[in-house]
Amino acid sequence: MAQIRLSFILLLLIFSVASAKYPAIRRRSRARAFIEFQCQATLYPNLCVRCLSNYVANFTTTQSHEQLAHIALMVSLSRAQSTRAYVTEVAKQLKQTKGKDYQAVKDCLDQINDGVDQLTNCIKEVEMIKENGGSEFPWHASNVKTWMSTAQTDANFCIDGFGRAIGGKTKAMIKAKVLNLEQVTSISLTLFNRFAARYRASHATRPKV
Repeated sequence: MAQIRLSFILLLLIFSVASAKYPAIRRRSRARAFIEFQCQATLYPNLCVRCLSNYVANFTTTQSHEQLAHIALMVSLSRAQSTRAYVTEVAKQLKQTKGKDYQAVKDCLDQINDGVDQLTNCIKEVEMIKENGGSEFPWHASNVKTWMSTAQTDANFCIDGFGRAIGGKTKAMIKAKVLNLEQVTSISLTLFNRFAARYRASHATRPKV
């Protein structure tokens, strides 16, 4: 029993020394816990954690809802760009071979292109939001929400537009990539809404007594 207690004490000492020696480890642990907690508010918490945990090193000492919303948007844009690259290649191949499915893929690509534009606009708008408040915040926030919702709609239209036009692995791969994009964008929108709500609450004008 004494040996077990001694081993436990040694483990605590090792952990304490490691934590004191490597503050970055503690910071990353807090950042991951912050991400996991915030992701629970999304429709896809597991996907949210998987997507955002790779960016724990991007967080400063104090975890920020604005940082998280911005990172989530960057992930959404990255997914949109990679999806566009894949669908572009499929469209090129179908055009060269005069495949009958070309038009359906081209229509989907048009939707993805628009989604990339919408998400790019969102990131530019978020970068204009300052932590110190300002009367322009409602305008910026409204734009971001509108553009993100449009990007989600674009992804849905891409999937719905296929119908039975495309079959096999190509259709399955495109649908999987676009569905993932739609889900990641949904996560981004939820996290931005949480940031916006906290921002408004922290900058609300208190009534004079």
